[in-house]
Parts: sequence; C-alpha cells; structure tokens
Amino acid sequence: METDVKSSGSHDGKGRQARTRLARAAVVEAARALFLERGYAGTTIEAISDRSDIPQATVYRLFSSKLGILKALLDVSIVGDDKAVALQDRPHVRALLADRDPKNQLSGFAANTRDVMSRTAPLYRILVSAAGSDPEANALLAEQTRQRQEGQALIARSLARGGALRPKLRERDAADIIHALLSPEVYQLLVTERGWTLERYEQWLRGILIDQLLFLSSARGARSDS
Repeated sequence: METDVKSSGSHDGKGRQARTRLARAAVVEAARALFLERGYAGTTIEAISDRSDIPQATVYRLFSSKLGILKALLDVSIVGDDKAVALQDRPHVRALLADRDPKNQLSGFAANTRDVMSRTAPLYRILVSAAGSDPEANALLAEQTRQRQEGQALIARSLARGGALRPKLRERDAADIIHALLSPEVYQLLVTERGWTLERYEQWLRGILIDQLLFLSSARGARSDS
C-alpha cells in the first residue's frame, strides 16, 4: 500500500508539472503575438490571459508581472525551447567551444547567431522600446546585454587559449570585436533595415569574424579551399 501511495503522489506531481509547463507555454505564446501586435505598453496581463485562456491569477503566479513574461519569452526565444539550460551550457555550444579548429568554431557561432537573432530580433526591439520609459525593462535590457557579453567572451577565451588569435590581438579586444559583430544592432541594420537574407548575413558574419580574429586566416582559407 505504501508503494502505491508514493507512486500516486509521483504521478500527481508529474501531472502538475506538465500542466504548469503547458500553461507557461500558452502564456508565452500569447504574449509573443500580443507584444508584436500591440507593443509592450499596449499589452496588458488581462489581454494575455484572454488570449492564452489562462486565468489572470495563474499568470501572475507563474510570471509575477508583464516584464516577467517578456523575460521568459526572451529566454525561450534565445535557446529555442523552454528547458532550463543556459545557451552556453547547451551541447552544441559546448562542442563549438571545445572544437580545436578555430574556423569551425567561428563558422558554428555565426550559424548559431543567425538562428538566435532570427528568433529574438523583434522581441529585442520591443525590450529596447520598453526600456526607454520603464526602469525595470531597462534593467532587464542591461542584464540581457551582460549575459550576452559573458557568453561571447567564452569564444575569445577559447581562441586565445588555442593560440588562434591574430598577433598582438588581446583576448579582451577580441571579446569586444565579437560582442560588436554578434550584436542585435548589427543584425537589425543588415537584415531588418537593409534587407539582407539570413544566408548572406551568416556568410558575412563568418567571413568578418575569421578575418578580424584569426592568425593567418587568409592563408589558412587559401589552403583549405585549394
């Protein structure tokens, strides 16, 4: 009998977790549509509740605030799912950081940046807009930038430790270059404003990263293409 009780409790717990996950996903997707339709200021918790068919009390319990929903939406968009694993801890990112071929590393990170930016660019613009008048949104924007900078610094560290950086290029300067080139602002300028395709953006990003960061990159490229 004791075993049956524990098993029943376990099933109930898993059921609650599944329902919570579904409710969170419904709220996040409803918020995505409403933020894009109405902007951050024009979207209310009530509207998100109505669109997602999740009671307002549950929305507040799960996310605390509208800004909490936007943060969750950004987190999901950055990594591509709702698993609680940071981007830098994902297997494909860890594999790239461990890759001993620096050109493969930068090619992989260019592709990864393309994917992330294509999912997050509209939401990033919403956050930037909200940050102009909302101190808490401004703090979230600063935190997003800090996290991105920390993650990108890992690329520079990996290249520096592998002896792949151009002569006299310090790791810190390499990290600054990576942070600038992989920024949402560059994506916004080239893809959104200038109309570049995602393929062109990725190819350009790969080429400029290799050119700016790697030791004898042109010679290596010539050998690899021959």
